[in-house]
Amino acid sequence: MAQGPLTLDELARRIGAEVRGDGSRRVRAVRPLEDAGAEDVAFYANPRYRKELQATRACAVILAEDAAGHAPAAASKLVASQPYVSFAKASAIFNPEDRPLAGIHPGASVGTGAEIDPTASIGPLCVVGRGARIGPRTILHPGARVLDEARVGSSCILHSGAVVRERCVLGDRVILQPNAVVGSDGFGFAFDIEGDDDGPMHRKVPQAGIARIEDDVELGACTCVDRATLGETVVGRGTKVDNLVQIAHNVRIGALSLVVAQVGISGSTEIGKGAILAGQAGIVGHLRIGDGARVGAQSGVAHDIPDGETYSGYPAMPHREWLRMSVSLPKVPELLRQVR
Repeated sequence: MAQGPLTLDELARRIGAEVRGDGSRRVRAVRPLEDAGAEDVAFYANPRYRKELQATRACAVILAEDAAGHAPAAASKLVASQPYVSFAKASAIFNPEDRPLAGIHPGASVGTGAEIDPTASIGPLCVVGRGARIGPRTILHPGARVLDEARVGSSCILHSGAVVRERCVLGDRVILQPNAVVGSDGFGFAFDIEGDDDGPMHRKVPQAGIARIEDDVELGACTCVDRATLGETVVGRGTKVDNLVQIAHNVRIGALSLVVAQVGISGSTEIGKGAILAGQAGIVGHLRIGDGARVGAQSGVAHDIPDGETYSGYPAMPHREWLRMSVSLPKVPELLRQVR
């Protein structure tokens, strides 16, 4: 249910902003600059949208101090030191998530010995396996599955089709978007030259470990975190993972990292704290990507990256080197013609 109207003074207090203008004005919603009207608050951060800022009809705009002078005189300003964070708080106020009623739907399947907190919500067609545990205020939307002996902490949200496989562990406030899978088998096969009666074969290596997802992690739709061969695959506290990401067996990702869509991380690689892997980056196995390191989109990483460094390209190299190479490559055909 949407939040009722708030005065700008009250909204500013709750989102950590300062009102410039009439703080008694009331707003009911957060809308884009171009769509906002007399009872809406908008958000501005990117100079690319300055034209939209100058033309907005919003009651108020959340923005940084250095952008306040570009907003229309008629709009109040909600000046924030972290405008995007303040926008996130405002959007959460006006767009709270609907919470299903606590309890177990009669169409759910609950295994023997499963422990489900009475404040949890288990939707239709959900599966909670034998000996699994579901913590307080956790929500399993229709069709989510938590298999045998798995553990799910408090205030988690598992959207439709999400799967937590056997013995795997979710901390508190974890979000699994639709069809995310935690604990699928790692890609482990030993080539057996002797094989069996049909000749050589790829012999499956049992994936006997687990996957552990720490507190405040979000996994995007259709993202897969494979269970370890032995031990644990770990996604660290507060890390956010986009859609369609593959995290292989025995990978360890540090706290507060960001992994963008279609990234692939091969087995036993360690990603440090606060690292950023941009879209479609590929990481070879058994590497270390340092704390605070950044990997550019579509990069192919085949060696370790030190703490705090930015690498781009294929093969990945320090970002400045990649920029120089990118500028130089179009000149190569002409240089070859001159040499000939």
